[in-house]
Amino acid sequence: MKTLILIALGSMAVYGQTPAAKLEFEVASVRPAPPVMPQQAVNIGLHLDGSQAHIVSFSLKDYIAMAYRVKVYQIAGPDSLSDRFDLTAKLPAGSTSDQIPEMLQALLADRFQLKFHREKRDLPVYALILGKTPLKLKEVPPDSTDADGPAGTNVAATGGAAGVSVDLGHGSSYSFANNKFEGKKFTMDLLASQLERYLDRPIVNLTELKGQYDVSLDVTPEDYQTMLIHVAIGAGVVLPPQVLALAEGTPGSLFDAFQQAGLKLDARKAPLDFLVIDSARKTPTDN
Repeated sequence: MKTLILIALGSMAVYGQTPAAKLEFEVASVRPAPPVMPQQAVNIGLHLDGSQAHIVSFSLKDYIAMAYRVKVYQIAGPDSLSDRFDLTAKLPAGSTSDQIPEMLQALLADRFQLKFHREKRDLPVYALILGKTPLKLKEVPPDSTDADGPAGTNVAATGGAAGVSVDLGHGSSYSFANNKFEGKKFTMDLLASQLERYLDRPIVNLTELKGQYDVSLDVTPEDYQTMLIHVAIGAGVVLPPQVLALAEGTPGSLFDAFQQAGLKLDARKAPLDFLVIDSARKTPTDN
């Protein structure tokens, strides 16, 4: 739901040239987000309005993932990384939404004193691969909106007991309600990144499919409940222990739905890059 494109800058200036100024928000307010209770609707997202950026109820781990172009499960660190914050910030003149990750890097270093190192770790994953039967997904041709800036510039997600609805921008969206996952204009990378939120491990796309597809996957009521609990945990909803215990099940009907679509989720281990957080302030410095 929350992916932006990072434009990397060189860290060393050529002799005789003026070093480029550090790219950062002109003004930024970081406030603790209110807790979300089980019966409360969840609203999480990123919205850009001109030069104003508003991010609602992202965990510190979410901000780090956005800033360094990694997924949340590729970040290891203390439990305080799950603390959630709202951000309101003004982009500097001449900057673009592509550069928000760089600005977040500066904010994390300044307000949270973030320090980390990189390493590789073997992690249980589901490999998304082609199945034995022909692919049965409807391919959607690209249109002009696909080139209107980076995917994920505007993201809105709402969720509750009745299901989840997510607008990913540029015509891509999905709903997970009434025991069915329905996605519009999904690449296989996008399908993997969104569905893994509902499972017990990451999904790695190994299909090599390059197109966009409409996706419809049916699951049983029991698996639907298990998957909603997984995404609620990820969204920071406070759940009682008896509900958390229900998240331990494996949604076998989802695996069956993938097979019917000509795809397969294969459990295996894979080496993944990790950001290991060495230190970060639990409370950011004053705005």
